[in-house]
Amino acid sequence: MKKLFLVLVISAMVSATSVAQDQKDMKQDRTEWEKKVRDELKLTADQTVKYDALSKEFSDKIDVVMNDASLAKDAQKEKKMALKKEKETKLMEFLTAEQQTKYKDIMDKKKKEMAAKSSS
Repeated sequence: MKKLFLVLVISAMVSATSVAQDQKDMKQDRTEWEKKVRDELKLTADQTVKYDALSKEFSDKIDVVMNDASLAKDAQKEKKMALKKEKETKLMEFLTAEQQTKYKDIMDKKKKEMAAKSSS
C-alpha cells in the first residue's frame, strides 16, 4: 500500500512539473512571438506601448479561459479564438495600412507553419 501511495505521489509531482514546464514554455513562446511582431512591424514607441498593453490584457484573458476547468476543451478553444480576433481588431486600430498588411502576412505564415506542424 505504501508503495502504491509513493508511486501516486511521484506521478502527481511529475505531472505537476510537466504542466508547469508547459506553461513556462508557452509564456516564453508568447514573449518571443510578441518581440518578433514588434520588430517586424517596426512599431513606433507609442505603438509599442499600446501593443504591449493589448498583449498583456488579452494574455491575461486567455489564461483565465484556459484555466477554467468548467469549460470543455472545445469551448475553451472557441473563447480563445474569439479573444484573439478581438485583440487583432483592436491592434488594427493603431497600425498603419502598411503595418496591417505586414501583420496579415506574418499571421498567414504562422498559420501555415502551425498547420505543417500539426499534420506531421
